[in-house]
Amino acid sequence: MTADPETRLRADARRNRDQILAAARTIFAAQGAEIPMEEIARSAGVGVGTLYRRFPDRDALIRAVAVDNFDRVLRDAKAAKEQEPSDWDALIRLLHQSMELQLSIQLAMVSPRALVILRSDPAIKALRDELLVVLSGFVQGAQAEGKLRKDVATGDVAMLFATLLRQMPGKNEEVARMAIRRCIGIMIDGLRAGDTEPLPGRALTGSDLDP
Repeated sequence: MTADPETRLRADARRNRDQILAAARTIFAAQGAEIPMEEIARSAGVGVGTLYRRFPDRDALIRAVAVDNFDRVLRDAKAAKEQEPSDWDALIRLLHQSMELQLSIQLAMVSPRALVILRSDPAIKALRDELLVVLSGFVQGAQAEGKLRKDVATGDVAMLFATLLRQMPGKNEEVARMAIRRCIGIMIDGLRAGDTEPLPGRALTGSDLDP
């Protein structure tokens, strides 16, 4: 049976929205949230008019991407908690899921425009805060397991990852992705418990992060 015109229209609208969100996720993660809307439309394979019908302005698009992405990362984090044998392993798994986590960090801590939106949107803030709670559980659990150094806290992990995921120079995308993987590996070694030099200052908590 052929779908009626209204059903096809709704399906087309959903498909366009999904394409736009997918394109925006990729572009925001690589270049930040200030990229021209026309470039996002081209990458999504839709017209600029279609983009603006789905998302009337950049803030609406950033907000939709943030909600979608934080929800994805939160689901991934909870799955890691359930499926991995330890909190340390769950933390490592989450850090290696770099594309989704990279965008969440980009939106939450790197992009000035996105920061303004996150501060003003209760749904996004609730997802971000819940993700920090899960991350805090990984940090505390991994420390109790004796695998994560004792002089770090949730804020340290989030800030370190945000620093690493700022746009990195690279000859091409393959080099950039390899650089991210290598930096994550170095970061994990630095977080690992062992014979390490004490860190300066105090451990940073989630409350030290910009709300």
